[in-house]
Amino acid sequence: MNLRLLFPLFDPTVKDWSLTARLMRWLTFLWLAIGMFVLFSASYYHGEVEKKDGLFYFNRQLVAIVISLFIFNAIVHSPLRKPLKVSHWILLGILVLLLLTVLTGMGQNTMGATRWIAIGPVQIQPSELIKPFLVLQGAKLFGRWEQYPTKVRVTWLVVFAIVLLAILKQPNLSTTSLCGIGLWSIAFAAGLPLRYLTGTAIGGGMVAGMSLMMHSYQRSRMLSFLNPWLDERGDGFQLVQSLLAIGSGGLSGRGFGLSNQKLDYLPIQDTDFIFSVFAEEFGLLGSLLLLVLVMSYATLGLLIARRAHHPVHRLIAVGATTFIVIQSLFNIGVAAGTLPTTGLPLPMFSYGGSSMVASLIQSALLIRVARESAEAKVIKIRG
Repeated sequence: MNLRLLFPLFDPTVKDWSLTARLMRWLTFLWLAIGMFVLFSASYYHGEVEKKDGLFYFNRQLVAIVISLFIFNAIVHSPLRKPLKVSHWILLGILVLLLLTVLTGMGQNTMGATRWIAIGPVQIQPSELIKPFLVLQGAKLFGRWEQYPTKVRVTWLVVFAIVLLAILKQPNLSTTSLCGIGLWSIAFAAGLPLRYLTGTAIGGGMVAGMSLMMHSYQRSRMLSFLNPWLDERGDGFQLVQSLLAIGSGGLSGRGFGLSNQKLDYLPIQDTDFIFSVFAEEFGLLGSLLLLVLVMSYATLGLLIARRAHHPVHRLIAVGATTFIVIQSLFNIGVAAGTLPTTGLPLPMFSYGGSSMVASLIQSALLIRVARESAEAKVIKIRG
């Protein structure tokens, strides 16, 4: 066993990587470090009141990070052909867990949604874990679209549809939308015919509309998003408290650890609305810097995709960048009141082991694409 996989922060091989791979690695670690500081502040009071331990959520997140970084470094040091070779089996395995979550009594219901399943003492969220494998399998399918027979194409499109419908069944419209957008982006980047892409987009919109018609709470969220102050103690409560937190941060914020709204006012402050705590403590300037971080990640991710020589690798970079950046913008947009209230975590900020594993796997895939693209430029000449 290579011991360097146990110490990803002190990897001696990094100096030999391409510049884009090194930048993505340090950008990921910077994002992760800021996220842990914010989670410490956002979760301490919550942990003290509920668990009699202010560090309860922080310590559990540290464990998730250690596990995630081990997987992260294993991917960074493995050829992409290895995860691509097993991605379909892992995706199907997680899909089984997803179906068990929503179709049997094994799923755990929290706040009206069945998104978690317990495996022994560990709770996992299949809809989060499946994201990087949707990226891998989507890149493999759409990147080799013309090479696959019709039967294989249709089979995997049906599998993707089952994944989306299973997530929608939880119900989880926001994650369904994110996964749909991610797969659509990969197909678009692969150059699939516009008629297919247009039809898929229209179909996705119709399914989302049907979900809104079937679930009254989703309609209520949509209406409260338009004017949360009409029902500030009911459906608009979360958004009102979030806006109060962001507004009270002012230009430079109250200071680290000094958020008032996290003290029994702002709900779900360590997951869905962790950005609100960040904005209250670091203000407009801190929020703008965080957006710069997200946009830098997006720019670097798309640059890695552009420089990739292999079409499947290019699509992996497009998919991983899309999932992480769009999810981040969704979370921030919800907290700021520019999008309807949803249940998407902020990558590498929000509390949750499944989300952390998924985010760091996607970052590792981006770094590996950058590494292999640079190595592909080296041509050995035999004399």
